[in-house]
Amino acid sequence: MFESLSSKLQNAFRNLRGLGKISEDNIGDTLREIRLALLEADVNFKVARDFIERVKAKSLGQEVIQSIQPGQQIIKIVHDELVDLLGSQHTGLNLGGNPNCLLLVGLHGSGKTTSSGKLALLLHKQGRAPLLVAADVNRPAAMDQLETLGRQMQLPVFVQRGETDVLNIARGALTSAKANNRNVLIFDTAGRLQIDEPLVQELVRLRDLLKPQEILLVLDAATGQEAVNVATHFDQALNITGSILTRLDGDARGGAALSLKAVTGKPIKFSGVGEKAEDFEPFHPERMASRILGMGDVVSLVEKAAEAVDLDDAKRLEEKMRKGQFTLEDFLEQLRQMKKLGSLESIVGMLPGGSEMLKNADLTKQEKEFRHMEAMICSMTPQERRSPQILNARRRIRIAKGSGVSVTELNTMLNKFAQMQQMMKKMGKFSKMMARMGGGLPGMLRG
Repeated sequence: MFESLSSKLQNAFRNLRGLGKISEDNIGDTLREIRLALLEADVNFKVARDFIERVKAKSLGQEVIQSIQPGQQIIKIVHDELVDLLGSQHTGLNLGGNPNCLLLVGLHGSGKTTSSGKLALLLHKQGRAPLLVAADVNRPAAMDQLETLGRQMQLPVFVQRGETDVLNIARGALTSAKANNRNVLIFDTAGRLQIDEPLVQELVRLRDLLKPQEILLVLDAATGQEAVNVATHFDQALNITGSILTRLDGDARGGAALSLKAVTGKPIKFSGVGEKAEDFEPFHPERMASRILGMGDVVSLVEKAAEAVDLDDAKRLEEKMRKGQFTLEDFLEQLRQMKKLGSLESIVGMLPGGSEMLKNADLTKQEKEFRHMEAMICSMTPQERRSPQILNARRRIRIAKGSGVSVTELNTMLNKFAQMQQMMKKMGKFSKMMARMGGGLPGMLRG
């Protein structure tokens, strides 16, 4: 996510190391590098210029705090200005209607249909009752795609095939929602390869009929400054309430995200960060600014972990580890839970200094190893997973063939697992010993 921009900004900050005091001369090179990094990231020219002017004014007018180095103060100013540029704080959805109508608009190929499904799943997890509405009458495949997403997510989809009037579809969807107690309608509308007047007028008529609580513009983050031009046009025609940035997990340069709020005045509300249905998250400006500057995003990582991990299961596994009863079945469960957090690259990227670690790490090899481990364990019988000591040569050949690996790879995985089991047993014995000593330790320490 914004790897190139993040790397260039961190390179610019290296000039600030050992800075004795802040002056126009000694921060000039750094500010020029930051400005160049923003422009290369396809940030709007005026937005980049104003950003540098604000950072410069605040840096030169900053009182030097004795306990903080001047260079660190400038980084703090850049961070705060980035947060402000991205929208200051997370802006949630306005869900005060009954039912609520959310209109997703945008160009063809921006990710509207997928974002509609992801948004519906997110609202469902929050206790809402969403209804997906196929309001794209120009692309028949859009209806099929939305129905497929609905089945995968086990969410209802309103489709009225053969109907070419979007307003009639909207009326039918409202009637269906009231009859089935669905309180949030998400309209997946038609797009075009470019903005044209018929598209805009169709959306205007739909807006006037529904009076939606939210009009969300879906934009592909990889389109750079062009996304800002699209946003400006849609905002002038429809008065959008916010936007959704898709494909932020790709090689997006960041121009759209960093320019959007400044140009339109409308917040980015959500971001798509992957292909999976769960790869959709509220947009938090402060967290995004920290990621861009290589400071990580531990809060989002903890939230992902809390959602992916069942506390009761975690406690049960912890108990098994302490007792030395951790099996390959438990290991398989751990591998699958880790997959729910996202790719290793995304997890490391959320850690402080993660972007630097990613420069020198090839995580694709580790991801491949995890997939092979899962395949190996899945090729075993339940008895073999619980008691790997019964795996003789014949069984190992069968498992290796079934999982598409060599017997050597299988043996390596089993040896590593055995070492891990031994380490867990030792830790369990140590914790028991400490527990027995625990009653006397406080008094001994006080004495």
